[in-house]
Amino acid sequence: MTVQTWTYILVGITFALYIGIAIWSRAGSTKEFYVAGGGVSPLANGMATAADWMSAASFISMAGIISFAGYDGSVYLMGWTGGYVLLALLLAPYLRKFGKFTVPDFIGDRYYSNSARMVAVFCALLVSFTYVAGQMRGVGLVFSRFLEVDINTGVVIGMVIVLFYAVLGGMKGITYTQVAQYCVLIFAFMVPAIFISIQMTGNPIPQLGMGSTVNDGSGVYLLDKLDGLSTALGFNEYTNGSKSTIDVFAITMALMVGTAGLPHVIVRFFTVKRVKDARKSAGLALLLIAILYTAAPAVAVFARTNMINTVSNQEYADMPDWFTKWEKTKLIKFDDKNGDGKIQYVADKTKNELTVDRDIMVLANPEIADLPAWVIALVAAGGLAAALSTAAGLLLVISASVSHDLIKKVFKPGISEKGELWAARGAATVAVIIAGYFGINPPGFVAAVVALAFGLAAASFFPAIVLGIFYKKMNKEGAITGMVVGISLMIFYILKFKFGVFDGGKDAVAGLTKDWWFGISPEGFGTIAMLVNFAVSIIVLQFTPPPPEKVQEIVEDIRIPSGAGEAIDH
Repeated sequence: MTVQTWTYILVGITFALYIGIAIWSRAGSTKEFYVAGGGVSPLANGMATAADWMSAASFISMAGIISFAGYDGSVYLMGWTGGYVLLALLLAPYLRKFGKFTVPDFIGDRYYSNSARMVAVFCALLVSFTYVAGQMRGVGLVFSRFLEVDINTGVVIGMVIVLFYAVLGGMKGITYTQVAQYCVLIFAFMVPAIFISIQMTGNPIPQLGMGSTVNDGSGVYLLDKLDGLSTALGFNEYTNGSKSTIDVFAITMALMVGTAGLPHVIVRFFTVKRVKDARKSAGLALLLIAILYTAAPAVAVFARTNMINTVSNQEYADMPDWFTKWEKTKLIKFDDKNGDGKIQYVADKTKNELTVDRDIMVLANPEIADLPAWVIALVAAGGLAAALSTAAGLLLVISASVSHDLIKKVFKPGISEKGELWAARGAATVAVIIAGYFGINPPGFVAAVVALAFGLAAASFFPAIVLGIFYKKMNKEGAITGMVVGISLMIFYILKFKFGVFDGGKDAVAGLTKDWWFGISPEGFGTIAMLVNFAVSIIVLQFTPPPPEKVQEIVEDIRIPSGAGEAIDH
C-alpha cells in the first residue's frame, strides 16, 4: 500500500479512537469539564500530562531545530525538561493543595482581588493563544503532506476534530483521549528512530546510536561525520554552538520558568484525588516525557545527516519521490541559480539553491531514510496526536478562563452550573475558531511560536505563583503591578524584535538582531521580564498594605505537609 493509503488508515483509526473516547467520557458537570471530576489515576494522569506537555513543538519542531542549529538547539531540551522538573517539585503540590481549578482562580483568591483575576485571565488567554497557534500549524503541516490537502484545509479538519472532543468531553474527555494520544505519539516517534539508528549505526537504541560509529566499516563516529559534512558546505560544526552564553542561559531559563507557569500543564494536577497522587503523576509524566526528549537529539542527527547526503550536489531530476511531494507543500524549495540542474545546498545564501523548512525534518525523516510506508504514515498519526493533545488542553484553559474566572467569578456569580457548562463550551468553540485563524496565518515556525508562549508565561505567571506560595506577605498591589509590567515588557520586546513593529515591519527584523538588549533573543527575553516582574512586585509591596491575616493563614496552610495526602476543597 502507498504512504497515503496507510496514512488514511492510521489517522482514521486514531481519530475514531479519540472521538469514541470523547463520547464515552463526555462531561456532565463543571467539575468533570474543568478537572475530570478529580478522580483520574496517577498513571492515567501521568500519561495525559506527558501528551499535554509534548506538543507539536516537541514532536515535530524540536528535533527540527536541533538538526539545523546543532549544539545551539540544546537550549530547548534543557529548558523544557528542566522546567517540568521545576513545576513538578516546586509548584504542583502546593497549587493542588490550594484546590483551585485554574491559575487565574488561584491568583484571584490568593491575592483577594478580581483585578488580579482579570490580569491573570488576560495573561492566560495570551499565553494559550500564542501556544495553540503553533499546534494548529503543526496540524496543517501533517495534513498538507500526508493527506495531500492544502495546509489551510488541514487546519480546518484539525479544528473540527479537537472541537468535538474538547467541547463534548471537557477535561474528562481530554484526559482519556490524551492517554491514547501519548501511546500513539511515543510509538510514532520511537519506531522510526529505532529503524534509522539500526540502519545508520547498527545500534537499536537511538540515544546510543547518535554517539556510535557509522555502519559502513569506516570507523568514523556519526557526529564526526556530520561535523565534516556541515563544514564542507560552509555551515558551523554541528557540535559547536554559535549563540552567546548569556542568550543560551536566558532562553533556557525562560523556557524553564515559563513551563512552571503554563496554565494548561498546571491544571492537570487538579484531576487526581490527592496531593500525593499529583506528585506520583508528575514523576510518571517526567519518565514518559524523557523517552522522547532523550531520543530527539538522535533523531535530529539522523535527519540532518540523511538530508545532506540525499540532496547535496545531486541531480534535481533524479531526486526521490518524497522530495517532489514536499515541494508541493512549499516547505522545500529549489531555485536553480546556476542552471546546472544540480542542488547546491550550502551556507552561502548567494549560492544556496535549497530552502528547507525545519518543521519538516521529523516528518520527512522516515521518507528520506526509505523506511516502509506504514512507518511514514505512523509518524503522521503521531504528529497529529501531539498537536491535537496540547491544543485540546490549551482550549480547555481558554474556555475555563472565560466561563469560570470571568463569567462566574466576576460578571455573573449567580450563574447555574448548567449555564456555566454551556458558557465553557461556547468559549471553547470561539477559541477553536481563533486558534484556526492563527494556524492558517502563523507568526513563525512551530517551536519559535511556542518558545514565545513560554516567555510570556515566565514574564507574567511565574513570579505571581512563586511569591503567592512562598511569601505570605505578598500583596495584591505588588502582584498585579508585577504581572502587568512583566507581560507588557515581554509583548513590547516580541513586537519590536520578532515582528519589527516599531522598526518598519518584518523586513527589518533580520537587521535588528545586533540591537537585542543585553544580547538576548526574543525567545530568551522572558528571563529579563520575569526578573523585572519580581523586582516591581517586591518594590510595590514596600509601599502598600500587607494582605489580610486570613490570606496569610491560607498561605501558611498550603505549605504544611501534614494532611497533604488528602484533597482540600475551598
